[in-house]
Amino acid sequence: MSLITITGYPASGKSSRARELKAFLETKAAGSKVVILLSETSHSLDIKRSAYDNSAAEKPARGALLTAIIRLLSPNTILIVDAPNYIKGFRYQIYCAAREVKVRLATVYVLTPQEQCRAWNKLREGDDRYSDDTLENLCLRYEEPSSMVRWDSPLFTLLWSDEVIPQTTLNAIWDATEKGKVTNPNSGTVAVMKAPTDALATLEKTTLSIMQQIMLSQDGFGGAVTLTLTLPASTSSPLKMTLPPRNVTLPELSRLKRQFVTAQKKAITLGTVERGSVDWSEEGVGKRFVVFLEEQLQR
Repeated sequence: MSLITITGYPASGKSSRARELKAFLETKAAGSKVVILLSETSHSLDIKRSAYDNSAAEKPARGALLTAIIRLLSPNTILIVDAPNYIKGFRYQIYCAAREVKVRLATVYVLTPQEQCRAWNKLREGDDRYSDDTLENLCLRYEEPSSMVRWDSPLFTLLWSDEVIPQTTLNAIWDATEKGKVTNPNSGTVAVMKAPTDALATLEKTTLSIMQQIMLSQDGFGGAVTLTLTLPASTSSPLKMTLPPRNVTLPELSRLKRQFVTAQKKAITLGTVERGSVDWSEEGVGKRFVVFLEEQLQR
């Protein structure tokens, strides 16, 4: 999936370029991907030009647009966002939202002189027209995209004077959506997987059971070499553990159990990320404890 952010002055011809780009991408995708054009003036959003007349109305309008973007991001989808996107901070928000679901990104800058934007705006009627004051204000506040920053890259500039988008540019945009770099989420924003509520109880019960079985297995035998362990509520196969050819004392086992439980409690408290997820079932805890004991007892 990929996300293409359209940006430019108000009344700069962004919507025309977005429709032209959508038609090209649909042809290239040939049914393998769904191309969606999200316009702020679409029926699903219905953001009026008057929303930019003041900050009180503009803020919820941008919020509604961002929510719609997040909702439409999905596998096998190319999403084109047709809106002014004139604030670099808002483009960064879009970038962060896209990064969380690992999509390819591209920014298309429709470069049109302000004089031409004013002329085109005067030709508009009704709700499709910006007030003169709003148009001037938006042009004044516009923050141009830059290929030097990651949230605007790769950046493609379209000139208003071109009758159609150059084929080389169209092909480059297609390559960005198909072969562009996928930016992984920031580790600080990755959702943390919390341990189940009974993880601590399972940890204590499982380690205590294994410790007791080790001690009982040594009574009168002078130390077992291979031990078969069963877990209290597990329906899986018993665990196998190799003991050293000596008696393992209770104080030694108690010390190792405390070390293991202390380390595991940190994971329970802090949670784990996707690549470091932990199995908190009896079987998962038991397997880790057995490996830990074997490593420590052989030293």
